Amino acid sequence: MKPVINFLRTAAPGPSSNSTSCWFLVTALVCASAGCIQPQTDEVVVLCALDREFAAPVLGEAEVDCDLPMRVKYDIESNKTVGLTNEIIRNGQRQRADLFWNNEILHTIRLQRLGLLASVETTHCARFPKRFMSPTGHWFGFAARGRVLIVNTDLMRVTHQRPNSFADLAEARFAGKCTLARPFFGTSATHAAVMFDRLGPSEAARLYSAIAHNAVLQGGNKQVAEKVAAGQFLFGLTDTDDALVEIDAGKPVVIVFPDQGDQEMGTLLIPNTLSVIKNGPHTPQATRLLQRLLMADVEERLAAGASGQIPLATDVAARSRVTVDGLKVMAADFESAADCWEASASQLKQIFPLGK
Repeated sequence: MKPVINFLRTAAPGPSSNSTSCWFLVTALVCASAGCIQPQTDEVVVLCALDREFAAPVLGEAEVDCDLPMRVKYDIESNKTVGLTNEIIRNGQRQRADLFWNNEILHTIRLQRLGLLASVETTHCARFPKRFMSPTGHWFGFAARGRVLIVNTDLMRVTHQRPNSFADLAEARFAGKCTLARPFFGTSATHAAVMFDRLGPSEAARLYSAIAHNAVLQGGNKQVAEKVAAGQFLFGLTDTDDALVEIDAGKPVVIVFPDQGDQEMGTLLIPNTLSVIKNGPHTPQATRLLQRLLMADVEERLAAGASGQIPLATDVAARSRVTVDGLKVMAADFESAADCWEASASQLKQIFPLGK
């Protein structure tokens, strides 16, 4: 605002100036006041669903390293990741953003199938397990969260009596004493789609129906962790980062990685994903930024940070502070899970009515 005012003071027309000059200067002042001066056109616009406190330091460092001016739009808690996904869908082939950092994977695959993500070639693919990378270069998974049980140790002091399986949410002995988030958003939705894919529609619907009758529902994973930590429930299903918040606050809770037995399916890890948005205004710059974010030091930083993200690249020596030795990871097929999402989501809405 100040430079415009100074310009008007030094260049204001005298009595002999014509009305056109006056009109131009007045218009400049009004336009500036109204906020119609556009932001820098060379800014790389990042849509980020990972919580700001975790992502902002990483993006700030990448901005300096890549020498790229950047503007970041973060998702809000109430949208549960879907808000940014829907923004990309609304913009169609006239995108305003360049890079999408999603904190889960299902909706990323959804965007790919709608033709809204660009294919990127990168040497980083060799560093990650294939199941965490798009075979066509449309998305790249890194820095995962685990889907875990959070257990209140004051209420469940005896270790062998604690739950150790996802299916324990349906156990009659825990009726009304366990909790989980509604499986419609974020990692909860991704987890449900994976379970429908692995178990088959009938068996998965049977298990989720039993859980719906047995467990108390929450609006999100954060609320699950908070209420278990407060002693309102014996245990609940949440994400590792939400559980870590309660542990770091000194609450009487522990993390249990479910389904670690020889005949069990293992713990589901859900990666963050990076993707270049197709038809964004700065595709080359977004590709450079994506390459930077896939470097080993980013996973190391996220693993050491408050969220304790779990590195996926095989060459990252750092471990998340939540990782346990010999962790059995579920062999999830995310592409296949996405295939059955529409049908499973329809069933889940009947199993978990929104009004209840």
